Amino acid sequence: MTALFESNLRSLPLIGRGKVRDIYGVGDDHLLVVASDRLSAFDVVLPQPIPGKGEVLTRVSNFWFARTAALIPNHLSGIPVAEIVTDPAERAQLGERAVVVRRLKPLPVEAIVRGYLIGSGWKDYQTGGAVCGIALPPRLVQADQLPTPIFTPSTKAEAGTHDENVDFAHTVDLLGAELAAQVRDASLRIYSECAAYALERGIIIADTKFEFGLDAAGRLHLIDEVLTPDSSRFWPADEYQPGISPPSFDKQFVRDYLETLDWDKTAPGPDLPAAIIERTAAKYREAEQRLTGGGR
Repeated sequence: MTALFESNLRSLPLIGRGKVRDIYGVGDDHLLVVASDRLSAFDVVLPQPIPGKGEVLTRVSNFWFARTAALIPNHLSGIPVAEIVTDPAERAQLGERAVVVRRLKPLPVEAIVRGYLIGSGWKDYQTGGAVCGIALPPRLVQADQLPTPIFTPSTKAEAGTHDENVDFAHTVDLLGAELAAQVRDASLRIYSECAAYALERGIIIADTKFEFGLDAAGRLHLIDEVLTPDSSRFWPADEYQPGISPPSFDKQFVRDYLETLDWDKTAPGPDLPAAIIERTAAKYREAEQRLTGGGR
């Protein structure tokens, strides 16, 4: 499978490149978002792409956008990519990695929902018995399911810098009380409904990150990516047990490998062995197949 580390479209103006996505302008009201096969870990983009990863992310996001459309509007425009990218060679470069979306004003927070105690949440809990200022019951162990999902936002960092967990009060300072509550409530509702769906298909969504934007009327929209192996921790339900870090269908597999290296988690990232790249690509594909019944 061909990998795309970086798109190169001459027919549209490049607005910017994120850790994974390349953004092109489409007139004044739309954007073309291309999910590359780049992989970031610890906020560092690694040197090698994961073949097919961007297409998996795009198809999985589109699946969830469709399932959550009744809960909240999203940024998808419905405009076919072929209508915007008319050159056959450029379209072939994109494959199924691109979508045309409406231009919205992104909010300056990442809306993180945790249903299980893992990652930075587990580290925070071990230190003070709380995550982002939310007190949790005593004697929880790593990967325990929380009594109810919790909203634990973070700042939105630039590429190469680290996100910072913040409490809800900080989100109120950034967004105002009404919008902060709207983001929190929407995040928890989307997570709860989609996590229940995923569990029926053998996947535990341990935690996830949502991003939101506003239209000109101030209406909240779901943007970016939704419940993908990049923005979420996916665990196989049949292998889950509290007390250990469960196996995963997401890039935690790569993070675990990187933790074995003598690397200070700053750029440039280390090269990945071919076996790690292949197994990571397979995990992304399996996650898609389990969730959507599709994939390749």
